[in-house]
Amino acid sequence: MSSSDLVVENVSWAPGSRAPYVLHPLSFSLDAGKTLGIIGANGAGKSTLLRLLYRYNRPLSGNIYVGGEDLWSLRPRQAARRVAAVLQEQPTDFALTVREIVALGRTPHQRGFASSGARDSDIIDGSLQQMGLQGFQDRLFGSLSGGERQRVMVARALAQRPQLLILDEPTNHLDIRHQLEIVSLIRELDLTIVTSLHDLNMAAEVCDSVLLLKDGQMLAYGDPFEVLSEQHVSSSFSVSARLEHLSVSDRSHFTFHLPS
Repeated sequence: MSSSDLVVENVSWAPGSRAPYVLHPLSFSLDAGKTLGIIGANGAGKSTLLRLLYRYNRPLSGNIYVGGEDLWSLRPRQAARRVAAVLQEQPTDFALTVREIVALGRTPHQRGFASSGARDSDIIDGSLQQMGLQGFQDRLFGSLSGGERQRVMVARALAQRPQLLILDEPTNHLDIRHQLEIVSLIRELDLTIVTSLHDLNMAAEVCDSVLLLKDGQMLAYGDPFEVLSEQHVSSSFSVSARLEHLSVSDRSHFTFHLPS
């Protein structure tokens, strides 16, 4: 197992030991530097699975390994050095500049109330540059557009220097241009990434693997072009899904209809 692999073994979750499963036991692994897309209808268990991966909820059963270490055996600071998360909803009332927000990503690497050192400053600079935010660093976070704020939060996550990056619906509420910008950034990141996505066509383009959920159970896992079949997608989303070939782009594209 390489240092950045993600291994999920028989992991499940329920709000209590006697409550019904929200996420039934599932297992999968992800190689270092690869991107996994979590796909499914609302209520399928996507966010529940992500919360287990970034330690918001403890699994009811099973184990999660990042870099060969049991995620839940680590102290919170150690875990934060390995896993960073960018969530759907971002507060807009931060009275902080972009640089100050990104600098928060260095917190797991600092002792107590120690101030940022030269290495921290270099990492912050690199994260800002990677997200194309050098010209924004002195602006207040709340003054930015949705797409700009999303880039700032990804930059903050990058400043953590994680092995695993969790992105929960990174294109949610963004217009088409900003969606394309975020997708382009995902492609360029040299990280192991797990992201939930609603757009199946985007998932097929961005992800190395796809995990398809339905009612808290894993319906399929593997190569996007095998998992995202008409049959699987129709079953998961309770629609009639059709793959159509677009000659202009030489790609297949999903269209959806209500079952007749």
